[in-house]
Amino acid sequence: MMSMSPTVRLADYSCERHAQSIVRLLDGYARDPAGGGQPIPADRLSRLVGELARRPYAFSLLAFVDDRAVGLINCFESFSTFACQGIVNIHDVVVEREFRGRGIAGELLQAVEEVAAERGCCKMTMEVLEGNEPAQRAYRRFGFVPYQLREEDGRAMFWEKKIDVGGSPL
Repeated sequence: MMSMSPTVRLADYSCERHAQSIVRLLDGYARDPAGGGQPIPADRLSRLVGELARRPYAFSLLAFVDDRAVGLINCFESFSTFACQGIVNIHDVVVEREFRGRGIAGELLQAVEEVAAERGCCKMTMEVLEGNEPAQRAYRRFGFVPYQLREEDGRAMFWEKKIDVGGSPL
């Protein structure tokens, strides 16, 4: 019988089981239409966990159901100059397709909030695609709202500029 409530753990990048779970879940997300529909190149996957481990401001959380990793959140601590406190940016939210709709994302987000509070951070940030309504509903239920300073200035927009450093930029 499969348990319904996940167990969320801070990933240990030196643990082979955790490392394999991070790679498997993130690549599965990348292959999903919500993640772009393309696999992550093998050379990047082979370096992923080592690169995360090199960054002291990075942390990942894994959700386990019956000893199987079914959810992942990758986070990076940043800094708010106005608040003079840390910020946690939630970069990837992954729940395997067959486990979606069971509250696993909420459990992961709750664990991120606990880590952020322990680190003295003032807020959590994330990006979500306009067309990803299920994710937006989940994030709103958890208390996320679009960012704006003043209503008359509108909402913040997420922009990017890709940099080619010898490999294909994402």
